[in-house]
Amino acid sequence: MRVLITGCHGQVGSCLTQQLNECGNITVLPLDKAHLDITNRDAVFAIVEEFQPTVIINAAAHTAVDKAEEQIELSYAINRDGPKYLAQAAATVSAMMLHISTDYVFEGNKVGEYVETDITNPQGVYGASKLAGEMEVAKACQQHVILRTAWVFGEHGNNFVKTMLRLGATRNELGIVGDQFGGPTYAGDIAKALIQIAQHFERGDNVESGVYHFSGLPHVSWLEFAETIFAQAAKQKVLDKKPTLNGLTTEQYPTPAKRPSNSKLRTNKIQETFSIEASDWLKALNNIQAYTEE
Repeated sequence: MRVLITGCHGQVGSCLTQQLNECGNITVLPLDKAHLDITNRDAVFAIVEEFQPTVIINAAAHTAVDKAEEQIELSYAINRDGPKYLAQAAATVSAMMLHISTDYVFEGNKVGEYVETDITNPQGVYGASKLAGEMEVAKACQQHVILRTAWVFGEHGNNFVKTMLRLGATRNELGIVGDQFGGPTYAGDIAKALIQIAQHFERGDNVESGVYHFSGLPHVSWLEFAETIFAQAAKQKVLDKKPTLNGLTTEQYPTPAKRPSNSKLRTNKIQETFSIEASDWLKALNNIQAYTEE
């Protein structure tokens, strides 16, 4: 298997590169934006033609949710046009296209968990640009899987776990939103899921193209997530003491971009199709020291 990875230094891209290199019998071409500008169609086609991948995994994205409200053109270039060019190039070499998307494609006010067939209605530029990317991938490459995920954290890049540990080391008290709910998702588990799907394709299994949801269980609020992080940090002696956490409402913590109040994704489809279990985010916090070392 020959795998081209974009966004190789991001949260998921770093895990993908590491895990694929440990697999053996896989040729990996990890690319960051310095080596491939996915918004440059000619550059994308040239590198795909040269490398001849069997699988392309797009882990590159413009994920600055608030900045996206102002950086509209950049958001669409990276989140829509880049995936489109990668998928078009994948189709020319009969490669499978694996693309990471987001819970932000939904309005976020549903009661219960979102399934893949629910109506999308993004509330901001980030979600709208990611949804546009999904549509372009599906249109451009017949062999594709779009993996929607949420609340991603890992040892690499910036994320909620790292922010909590950093703030917890210097503050005695923190206000955390308690009325937004979702499933924290470990980046290493997303990478593992994508590799399993790629291996199904490589073996010649009948991989059903389309959208799949993959995120963590149990579902919690940001406040509950923070409480768990600090409990683990104290237990593992990463922090001397836990800060006092105060629950905030979304109204009390205004942001330029609207956040979904419900980011719960149902993961039954990916489990039934590929035997991939939901991300065990509690287990991913067993070595919390790893989130303080970058």
